[in-house]
Amino acid sequence: MLSIKNISKSFTQRVLVLDNLCLEVDEGETVAIMGPSGSGKTTLMNIIGLLDKPDSGEILFKGSSLAKFTEDESAGYRSRNIGFVFQEHLLLPYLTVSENIFLPLLASKSSMEELSVKELSLKDLMKKTGISDLKDKYPFHISGGEAQRVALVRALANNPSILLADEPTGSLDVKNAENLGELLRLMNKQYGITIILATHSIDLAKKMSKILRLVEGKLMV
Repeated sequence: MLSIKNISKSFTQRVLVLDNLCLEVDEGETVAIMGPSGSGKTTLMNIIGLLDKPDSGEILFKGSSLAKFTEDESAGYRSRNIGFVFQEHLLLPYLTVSENIFLPLLASKSSMEELSVKELSLKDLMKKTGISDLKDKYPFHISGGEAQRVALVRALANNPSILLADEPTGSLDVKNAENLGELLRLMNKQYGITIILATHSIDLAKKMSKILRLVEGKLMV
């Protein structure tokens, strides 16, 4: 599904962060990328999600190159194919849980029929993740673990092909981190969604089918 070939990335204030890095991800696979702070995990996730561009190299999605996408094309690719979950849930405080979850649908170009199907799917996801009873609450009225579950469901609003999770349990306690890890595994099993996550947590990484380590700008098993 995703093929990254020899990408490199450097920043003005830092030396080379990614160095001819290669990555192959099959459809339905779950991949954990581990590495210390500053190793380039977030940079790699941003490049996969077309939030940033590599200095060189190639990115292929289902055989098609993404290298020369314009900003609008990149935004369309993200909307159709990528769901994001970050360390901080980034919920909008003035919207309810339900409004936060359904917000991505407003930006989609789906037909009314497609929107109805997605709404039903999201309501089902809310039940499966145990947040249906929170739908009318605001983010400041729910716990960190609950907020991260809301963020996960929101990330799945447009039925993405790939879920990118950047330190999704980094701000959670042990119990909530364990629960979120199990939810990620459940989403993969029930919906076949491909998951690529960056994490410091070996416990979370072990829930994925493949663990890779980012060392000196390259991925190693």
